[in-house]
Amino acid sequence: MALLRSQSSLLWFLVVAAHVTEAAERPMKRMTLTEDESVRESKGDTFSFRSRKTSRVGAAAGSEPGDVAAAFRVPTLGGEFIYQPGALKGSLVIHAFTNKSGFLECIWSSESSLSSLVQDLPDSTQVLFLSLDDSAISDALWMRDQVQRSAMHSKKEVLSRMHFSPVPVFALGNWIPRVLYSWSCMGVSCGLSQAVFTSQGWKMPVIIKRLDARYDWLMGRWAQTSYQLVDAGDACEPSPSVTAAVAWVSAGSCSFFTKVQNMAKSNASGVLVYALPGNPLQDMNCVGDECYSPLSIPASMVHLEPSVAQALRFGQLVNVSFQVTPSPNFFIGIDQQGALAEMGWFLYPTFSFINWQAQWFDFNMDLWTKLKSPARVVSVFDKVQMQGDKGAVATVDLPLGLLDFNTLELDASLSCPGRRDSSCAQWDHTVQLFVCCNPLSVYCNMELGRWITAFRRGIGHWLTDVSPLIPLLDSNKCTFTMKTVPWAMPWIVSLNLRFSLGNQTGDGAEKLHPFRVTSLYSGGTFDKTYNRKYQPVKFLLPASTKKVELYAVITGHGSDENGCGEFCVTSHHFLINGAYNNTRIFDSAGTALGCTTQVKQGAVPNEHGTWLYGRGGWCDGLQINPWRIDITKQLDSSRVESNTVVYFGLFDGRDPDPSQQPGYIIMSSFLVFYK
Repeated sequence: MALLRSQSSLLWFLVVAAHVTEAAERPMKRMTLTEDESVRESKGDTFSFRSRKTSRVGAAAGSEPGDVAAAFRVPTLGGEFIYQPGALKGSLVIHAFTNKSGFLECIWSSESSLSSLVQDLPDSTQVLFLSLDDSAISDALWMRDQVQRSAMHSKKEVLSRMHFSPVPVFALGNWIPRVLYSWSCMGVSCGLSQAVFTSQGWKMPVIIKRLDARYDWLMGRWAQTSYQLVDAGDACEPSPSVTAAVAWVSAGSCSFFTKVQNMAKSNASGVLVYALPGNPLQDMNCVGDECYSPLSIPASMVHLEPSVAQALRFGQLVNVSFQVTPSPNFFIGIDQQGALAEMGWFLYPTFSFINWQAQWFDFNMDLWTKLKSPARVVSVFDKVQMQGDKGAVATVDLPLGLLDFNTLELDASLSCPGRRDSSCAQWDHTVQLFVCCNPLSVYCNMELGRWITAFRRGIGHWLTDVSPLIPLLDSNKCTFTMKTVPWAMPWIVSLNLRFSLGNQTGDGAEKLHPFRVTSLYSGGTFDKTYNRKYQPVKFLLPASTKKVELYAVITGHGSDENGCGEFCVTSHHFLINGAYNNTRIFDSAGTALGCTTQVKQGAVPNEHGTWLYGRGGWCDGLQINPWRIDITKQLDSSRVESNTVVYFGLFDGRDPDPSQQPGYIIMSSFLVFYK
């Protein structure tokens, strides 16, 4: 664990300032989180300030996400950083530090947080570090020192892409302060969380920064009231004196879990842990099996405040309340296309959230590159509102000669009614796309695509290959319906169909086309009766068939006592001819960071809810990719005997048998025949 800024750093600050002043693991729960939670010349590490006439700064720049970021210049410890639209090949993240934030103190003092920044920042991303405070020079030196120390043993070169400015935000003279202040927020990672102490005889309250315990460990929240504060020592043992009070507890000697558990047993209203002198605030969290013991009281960490400790030592009555003071935004981004971008919510103090957003910037740039490839594009929805029982509905004409194509991709995006994430729907929901081209056809109203909405972020954009389902488009005029649960807040949907020739093995390779689809099984309630309804399906191979695929889209939802089907590991089996078991296992379900690994594939990062956890075949803010298996060699190609397929789904290797609130499986599955 890194210490706070050392005296040597402060001494360095004094030397530099002299030059400047000459001129101037746990159980998984679905959660959504609410919001109430001049010219500068540089030479080495010496800076001077002088005034000159300047043109209007950022006059051409807007201040909303998606607006083009105007050019700017910022002095840094390594020289002047110049941003010109189109000149930067990758993305840029701008971070504004303030020592008034306990969250930011922790993110900069945690070894694991700093290591993640050094090790996992995408090679395409640069970061500009600023300070909101008068102490910007010492802040820049300290931040650079923290990163350099963490990078000492790293084989990855990253320092050349990190830029530390000694100029406070309020003196930048460009558009950056406007965006930081206009995009202010009061989420988990922003706003100034504070503890307010009062005592009889004090002329003024004592207000200090605090860091709340990990959001998904302790579900209790501080009430808008005043609590009595009672000294409980190190809280490594229960203490009856804290009943109905907030326990004032020293760090160390036992785990955070032990402290909070003992105070909960003592009927405390909450726990306030103070850091030992010289130590930074820490991310209070459970470890291992501790996370499965529910605790209902809130807890936070603060620095040791001498006046509070002295008052308690002399037996004075001390009260404490809790508040969040609005602040500027601490993080904004500029993507590869030069557009301003929100960075979402950092759910706990680690720079990993910068890395995940930067990974998504890379994904989005790659997606736009793919969309430039040749294709016949049919627009279905263009920024249409999707809400209610009807959803979004459109009837479109399809191009003639569909048999000339063997690739169909869904170019889909979900945005929000407003420009900011704050206008987005708060919860995650399943979105399905149904198609009907002939009301009399067996293919009418079959599912063509599936996505999961993000927790309150409107940047989702995906390209999903559904080529095997081209036979569902059995007429030149088709009606498409895209919908989610009717009670969900509105989303703005866009959808293009992209027809092309692709997926060939090389020049001269035979081009196979799907020509028939046979529907197999759907899902249902994942309980002890789940598998009883599934019977073997017999089928013959149509004439001219050269390839057969098993195609399935499967997702698990709901949560019984085992977390099924969203947070438990389920397996889904398609048994061909009693001999070939084709199995899909959701082995990342329930893992703490399972969906963070999918950001590079398009999962929306930094959502306003528990997006990080692995799920049963899906992630928040991501398309559901079809599961495709070539089963041609598993089949009897003669027409004398039929083939059989049967499906069953298991939890922990056996039939599901929940005792309460069973989850459910949403499934579309098909046999696809090619010729």
